[in-house]
Amino acid sequence: MNPLYTVAEIRLIEHTAAQRLPAGALMQRAGQAGANAALDLLPFSTARARVLVLAGPGNNGGDALEAAAHLAYAGAQVTILHIESSAEPSPERAHALQRARGSAAKFAEINLEAIATSEWNLLVDGLFGIGLKRPIEGQLRELVDTVNALPCSRLALDVPSGLDADTGAIVGPDGAAVRATHTVTFIGDKPGLYTCEGRDHAGVVQVSKLDLDASVYQPSRQHLNEVKFFSRHLRARRHNTHKGSYGSVAVFGGAHGMAGAPILAARAALLTGAGRVYACFAEEAPAYDTSYPELMCRHARDFNVDSAVIVAGPGLGMARAAQELLARALASREPLVLDADALNLLAGDPAQQAALAERVGGTLITPHPLEAARLLGLSAAEVQADRPAAARSLAARLHAVVVLKGSGTVLASPEGHLVINTTGNPSLATAGTGDVLAGLCGSLLAQGWPVWEAALAGVWLHGMAADVMVTDGMGPIGLTAGELIPAIRTALNRMVQHHGR
Repeated sequence: MNPLYTVAEIRLIEHTAAQRLPAGALMQRAGQAGANAALDLLPFSTARARVLVLAGPGNNGGDALEAAAHLAYAGAQVTILHIESSAEPSPERAHALQRARGSAAKFAEINLEAIATSEWNLLVDGLFGIGLKRPIEGQLRELVDTVNALPCSRLALDVPSGLDADTGAIVGPDGAAVRATHTVTFIGDKPGLYTCEGRDHAGVVQVSKLDLDASVYQPSRQHLNEVKFFSRHLRARRHNTHKGSYGSVAVFGGAHGMAGAPILAARAALLTGAGRVYACFAEEAPAYDTSYPELMCRHARDFNVDSAVIVAGPGLGMARAAQELLARALASREPLVLDADALNLLAGDPAQQAALAERVGGTLITPHPLEAARLLGLSAAEVQADRPAAARSLAARLHAVVVLKGSGTVLASPEGHLVINTTGNPSLATAGTGDVLAGLCGSLLAQGWPVWEAALAGVWLHGMAADVMVTDGMGPIGLTAGELIPAIRTALNRMVQHHGR
């Protein structure tokens, strides 16, 4: 299990552990862990390696000073850019500075031109840790911009400087953050390393618990998504079954000019195992889908909403007829997936939001940041500034499982559980992939999966299929939503073969 901890939780763990350990032990252990991670990134003899260490004014800088001393003792050619603090440093940081000065490491002034033109094998970022509240500005902003352009590996200690460890946003409206290729994070993993700007700035993350006793950790309500969270529902199919054994899905959408969206969602439901799939159109329905004639095309107004899991919203439009279809979907006793225009309609209708919150059939909503912002009465920027909080707020308000899409998709339950997904890549940033995800989730629900597990599995599979396709050279540039669907089918079948009961 991969728990995630907020800054407040890490501070409490740190405080509890420090009371049981000798003074300065945590910083010494963090420095050693940072040095070990750095040595793993050096591609040749340590004696030839040139390492630039940024040591900020706080305890993160102390971690960097400890790491620098270890690297110098190991024979690396270490240069330290030491940022003095106007406040009195902590005793452990003062001791770390003393050890670094007693090593063979060299201390240098900030010279951006010299930094940019020198050949470095590794940068170690210890400017600011998890406690940063203000944006990085002035000369330090220029320093961050300079080191981000270096062609070498960049190792962040605990969290890339400038990145909010709780949210993954860059601190400040016009702030900057170190773009690390690797991060060694201390004590426990942090949500901000995996969502919003986190995946672009943290790189490959490893966790060092600093040899802390398990008793100092409290149970976490935030985790990274894992197959074991939903693997018990991956069941091999019995021979003695029929199409009715695997449920029905009906996709409500397809206003004029947007017929492709419900077709994509319906194809995703069909190819991931739903027994019967209906593409139900808000306007005139085509006779059939030429690529998948197994899909049954209907007019949405004629469909019995209690006969299938409804996926409402792909290409639904904003007309009065669409509003009426949404009201019918909300009245269904079956599980419901709401996406796209269904969410936009919902945002403008408090009565329908109340109806959603009172549903007993189970609801899963899949907003992107702008759709979430409309539902919350915020801007998209405000949602992105704290994606975990936005997802939790929506889940509690609408009594629904929320899938807040984006880099590091955030899933939240009405009970307050939060999961961040780590599969997926930029190939998903193209039209139609959200429709595919909605159809996939509807298919799992139709096959009897609980709403929370259907969301976890749907998001994980959706991203994993994209990852496999990129590995095979089919992305990230130019991958289409339609191409993704067969890859999801393959990923699902392989998972069932491996984990199925």
